[in-house]
Amino acid sequence: MTLEEARKKIIFALDVHGVAEIDRYAELLAGKVGMFKVGKELFTSWGPAAVKAVQRHGGEVFLDLKYHDIPNTVASAMVEAAGLGVQLANLHALGGGAMMEAAATAVHKAFSDAERPRLLAVTILTSSTAETLRQVGIEHSVQEMVVRLARLAKESGMDGVVASPLEIGVIREACGPDFLIVTPGVRPSFAAVDDQKRIMAPGEAVAAGADYLVIGRPIAKAADPAAAAVSIAEEIAAGVL
Repeated sequence: MTLEEARKKIIFALDVHGVAEIDRYAELLAGKVGMFKVGKELFTSWGPAAVKAVQRHGGEVFLDLKYHDIPNTVASAMVEAAGLGVQLANLHALGGGAMMEAAATAVHKAFSDAERPRLLAVTILTSSTAETLRQVGIEHSVQEMVVRLARLAKESGMDGVVASPLEIGVIREACGPDFLIVTPGVRPSFAAVDDQKRIMAPGEAVAAGADYLVIGRPIAKAADPAAAAVSIAEEIAAGVL
């Protein structure tokens, strides 16, 4: 894999507090990462302005709001997300098939395939364990739930899923080669584990079949974020023949 191909697989998590910081990272990481993730904290504070700030710098956006509500509400929210011109947007697979189908149908109706974002379903959060699932009454293992939810997402019209790197292989087997897999819980060799439970190195995750890697703190906390992003791309390229 070339360094440029590896770079495009990195989604930098913009876990920042304002537009000034968006501008800083968008400039620092231009040409070093493939996409920028706008999540709940940043979107709650700044709304669509956060997305527009990234786009002003030519950056692409993964809008990570993990919608989970009644089908009509999620469908409407996904259409609004698509209207922001983002490349990826997501919802929670645990919202069920009807919710995912409503969202997929609404987005496909409102936008052409070329205009719309790819729609992702979150399976099981990378901070979750078997005990986490038991606490909410789910007796299946994490892997069983991830595969079940990935299959349901595909059947419901989603383009892919968000899942930990440890489940990439079983998702690929269950859902095929064209189903997108976006993977948080990736930690390069130089970074701390932090609060992620199910993790893997960048090169390993891409070699296993991940399409995108969501990486935040290992880049943001580095003394030189741009150099850290390049180092991660090099790890990916070295790990994938």
